[in-house]
Amino acid sequence: MLDAASYTPRLKAVYAEKIRAALKEEFGYKNDMMIPRLDKIVLNMGVGEAVSDSKKIKAAHDDLAKIAGQKPVITKAKNSIAGFKVREGMPLGVKVTLRGDRMFEFLDRLVTIAMPRIRDFRGVKGTAFDGRGNFAMGIKEHIIFPEIDYDKIDQVWGMDIVIGTTARTDAEAKALLRHFNLPFTN
Repeated sequence: MLDAASYTPRLKAVYAEKIRAALKEEFGYKNDMMIPRLDKIVLNMGVGEAVSDSKKIKAAHDDLAKIAGQKPVITKAKNSIAGFKVREGMPLGVKVTLRGDRMFEFLDRLVTIAMPRIRDFRGVKGTAFDGRGNFAMGIKEHIIFPEIDYDKIDQVWGMDIVIGTTARTDAEAKALLRHFNLPFTN
């Protein structure tokens, strides 16, 4: 049986052993604290259908909890928008922020299990950085994750995945994520 105290996620060990040294050599960092690292991963599901059916937010909440391994937060509307039949305070989505070991576990599952299950997948855009070293991507179907039982879901939702890093530039962040085997198209 695995002891929880001594368990280290696979990607966290790979980062400590190989990726840090490779990045230090590639960018010529003088100090180990300058080497970029993963800060957080934010998962977000917008559930616009929750306006007409409040049970959909509960289903999205449960699915995101299975995917992330921790309890998501329900996001609510800040303003009322009559054209969309949205009232202030109405639940519209769910989000969760992963840090530490859960973050490394999720990234490992995303790259090795979920992304290969995407139909017609050719890689993620290498231009989806924000200028400060954070990477954002979208997924059209949340059923690519093995935690979701395809037979028990009533609706397929898309989700946003934002990977926050401590890198100062997009080139450093892209090199970091490339070492984590994120498949970039360019």
